[in-house]
Parts: sequence; C-alpha cells; structure tokens
Amino acid sequence: MAELTPEANRAARAILKWSVRDLANHADIAFTTVHRFESTGIATETTKDKIKAAYAAHDVEITNGDYTGARLKLKRV
Repeated sequence: MAELTPEANRAARAILKWSVRDLANHADIAFTTVHRFESTGIATETTKDKIKAAYAAHDVEITNGDYTGARLKLKRV
C-alpha cells in the first residue's frame, strides 16, 4: 500500500468532500491528530492505517506514482 503523506491526505479528503472533522470521525481518531498530521506530517503508523482504511471504505486509495496523491477507485461492472 502507498505511503500516506499530508498532501495525499488532503487530496483524498477533497475527493470525498470531507472536512478534517469528517475524516477524524470516519477514522475514529481525534480531530487534532488529523490536523497535526496535515500540518507536520507526523503520525503513527497505526493512525495512518486508520486513515487509509477510512478512505478505502469509501473507494478512495492513496497512490504514489510519479507524485503522491489519491484517486477514486471505479467499480467494475
């Protein structure tokens, strides 16, 4: 799985139109934890895993191709 960076986190939130508080609620972490991560890049691996799981539950994945980011996974029919 790709590394979660503050930039990718903001991109993923934008895709879902989530506020910092929305992400905190979906990931079951503190609002201040999300804010600190986006400001400093500092978070435990457990916290990053919770954030990525919250996005994955809504079909958004973190990517690290040429640049870090996020994308909406399209459902195949």
